Amino acid sequence: MPAPERIPSRSLTGTELVGLLTEGELTVLGQIRGASNAVLYCTVARDGEEATCVYKPVAGEQPLWDFPDGTLAGREVAAYEISEAMGWGLVPPTVLRDGPYGEGMCQLWIDAVPHDDGDDGDDGDDGDGEDDGAGEPPLLALVEDEEPGEGWKAVARAEVGEGRTALLVHADDARLRRLAVLDAVINNGDRKGGHLLPAPGGRLYGIDHGVTFNADDKLRTLLWGWAGEPLTAEAAEAVERLGAQLAPDTPLVTRLGELITEAEIEALRGRVAGLRATGRHPEPSGEWPSIPWPPV
Repeated sequence: MPAPERIPSRSLTGTELVGLLTEGELTVLGQIRGASNAVLYCTVARDGEEATCVYKPVAGEQPLWDFPDGTLAGREVAAYEISEAMGWGLVPPTVLRDGPYGEGMCQLWIDAVPHDDGDDGDDGDDGDGEDDGAGEPPLLALVEDEEPGEGWKAVARAEVGEGRTALLVHADDARLRRLAVLDAVINNGDRKGGHLLPAPGGRLYGIDHGVTFNADDKLRTLLWGWAGEPLTAEAAEAVERLGAQLAPDTPLVTRLGELITEAEIEALRGRVAGLRATGRHPEPSGEWPSIPWPPV
């Protein structure tokens, strides 16, 4: 379907958007094809305000052998709660609510800025999150070189057919780096390129966080370019701030207890403690595929 207008009728605050998503009347407009679970495109309206959103009912989830407890919807909302607690706003407003097909996740729909395919990645966004042009410079690329060019970070070599390989790289972008830290915290098992949404105004959102918070190490991502490098001062502060909010009986932990299991909350605390202790981006464990498939 063509991309519809997804901006609310006026500029709503984050709190107002959460209220609209939680209490507004949800109307299903259609189904988004190609997803392995039910993903419904909807409007949500209340008191003259309206926005478009994605509604993923729990009833439409396929069971996963390595996530036997909880729901995809609960983990998606938990990822939003952690993003907000870190102060980065990397996940669109996301709530758990009842809908036409039962309880499910409801998330504000983001109109992604199209990539500027004519940009070779050497110019444009300088990593501060400000968009200097009409299109978004590429965030991911395959290059023939052995080493990434200036402004890029290497991920891995990838087969491109006919016995040829290319170097998979991602932009050395401050917004992506924040997402890499968030993914390490929530143990994201599926950070693909299609889950990165550049938004108007230079913001970058991450979506599709249903396979997160596993108690075992499941980190699979295309954002390994900073592996082993020291966290930025900003990231270290965000992790420290989150650690304080994960103390027992805090409002955040009470909220997470409604969304994920106690074992997953303990594992979350452990990952945050590990990041605080090392002060570095994690590296692939070698015990689990480190890159999602397919990568897009």
